[in-house]
Amino acid sequence: MPAITVHHLNNSRSQRVLWMLEELGLDYQVRRYERDRETMLAPESLRKVHPLGKSPVIEDGERVVAESGAIIEYLAVRHGNGRLVPEPGSDDYWRCRYWMHFAEGSAMPPLLMKLVFDRVESSKMPFFARPIARGIADKVRSSFVMPQIKAQLAYMEAELEGRDWFAGRELSIADIMMSFPLEAAKSRGGLGESHPRLLRWLDAIHARPAYRRALEQGGEYAFAD
Repeated sequence: MPAITVHHLNNSRSQRVLWMLEELGLDYQVRRYERDRETMLAPESLRKVHPLGKSPVIEDGERVVAESGAIIEYLAVRHGNGRLVPEPGSDDYWRCRYWMHFAEGSAMPPLLMKLVFDRVESSKMPFFARPIARGIADKVRSSFVMPQIKAQLAYMEAELEGRDWFAGRELSIADIMMSFPLEAAKSRGGLGESHPRLLRWLDAIHARPAYRRALEQGGEYAFAD
């Protein structure tokens, strides 16, 4: 039996963990969980693995690790043998650390806010409440959320000038972490023809054999095209 078990939720950050494992060529098994089709929440059964009931979570022997960024770093340190991490102390290393944190600290919050407000707009509610709720959602989305996303995409586009990857010359764990927010941005956040470097980067990660194998392992994933 593989030492590593991935508790994997469809259409989630967990896909990055499968990609990381495939890039490292590690032996692992996947336990799949499906979102509720109406609420899009993870099933209660995930709480048996981690108290917050979220994915991804991995088990590596007796060790349980949650949070996708922590999992990616753990796998790199524990099983990577120097792969996918630039030379410690180098400029590329610090760029790698920066983008690792940027992915969840800066890139994801406005994308999640847009998702929430989009759902408010399309949700069922008493007819008298719809204009108020949808008006508030539209105002916050147009005045704050979308300008934040637009500014971040322009920034990321500029940062890829002269680079194939976020940390420099080679694929790193920074690129694995950045995959989910940029896939989400292409799906629902305005990433398009005005961002040719980001689109080229997405094409490059989607073409990697390890990425394709991870899709086969993970099942439904709406953000890769």
